[in-house]
Amino acid sequence: MSNTSDTADDRSEERRGGAGSVQSVDRAVSVLEILAKLGEAGVTEISEELGVHKSTAFRILGVLENRGLVEQERDRGKYYLGAGVLRLAGAAAIRLDISQEGQPVCRALAEDTGETANIAVLDGDAAVNIMQARGSAAVTAYNWLGRRTPLHATASGKVLLAHLPPERRETLVTRKLPRFTENTLTTAAGLRAQLAAALADGFACTSEELEIGLNAVAAPVHAHDGAVIGAIGVSGPAYRMERELLPELAERAAKAAAELSRLMGYPG
Repeated sequence: MSNTSDTADDRSEERRGGAGSVQSVDRAVSVLEILAKLGEAGVTEISEELGVHKSTAFRILGVLENRGLVEQERDRGKYYLGAGVLRLAGAAAIRLDISQEGQPVCRALAEDTGETANIAVLDGDAAVNIMQARGSAAVTAYNWLGRRTPLHATASGKVLLAHLPPERRETLVTRKLPRFTENTLTTAAGLRAQLAAALADGFACTSEELEIGLNAVAAPVHAHDGAVIGAIGVSGPAYRMERELLPELAERAAKAAAELSRLMGYPG
C-alpha cells in the first residue's frame, strides 16, 4: 500500500502520546480488522496493509498478543484473532441480549411496583445501569440510566458483588469503601455479612446507603449457564419504600429476575 518506512517524527509522536496515541489505537484496531478479513497474516503482510514499517507492526502485534486479542502460530509466524476478542464479543452480546430481553420485564416491574425499575450490569469495579423504566409513582428526578454506581452502596451492586468469584469479591470487599451517607457500609465484615445474606435470600436491599431518602432492592439475572450477568431492581423514596416493605418488594424483583433469566435461557 503506502510507504512502509517509519519517520522519526512518527516514532516521536508515539512516545509523546497525544495524536500519536490516537494513531496507535487506530492502527491496533486496523490490525484486528485485517486479521478478521484475512483469517491469519504475518508481520510483513500486516505492515503492508497498514502502510508502516515491520517494526511498528511487530510492536502493535506484541501489545495485542499480551492482551490475548491476537495469537501466533510460532512455527509459521502467522497471527490470528485470539480468545480475548471472543471474550469481548461475548460480553457485548450479553449486554445486547439482556437489554433486548429486559425491556418488557423492566417495564412490567415498574408498573407492578409503581417505582423506578433498573437493570444493571457489572462494569469493572462498579455497576452500570443499562435500562430504566418508571412506574406511575416514580420520582422523575431519579435518572439512573448510564450511571455507574458503587457496588457496596447499591442493591444491584451488592447482588453483582455477591456473585463474583471469591477472590475477586474479596479484593473489592477489602479495599477502602467510600462513605456516601451515615448508613453506608464501610467495613469489610459488615459488607461480607450483607453479601452472604444476599446469596441466601436471593436478593439485596439498601436503605439510604447511597443517598439520603433513597431505598432500593435488587435480584440476580442468570445466563443460560447459570452465571449472574446482571441485576434487576427497584428504587424509590424511603417514605414510600419503607424499610419494612423492602423484603416484599424484593420478592417482586426476584420474580422479575427469574422471568428475565428464563428469557436469557436459564433453566433454573
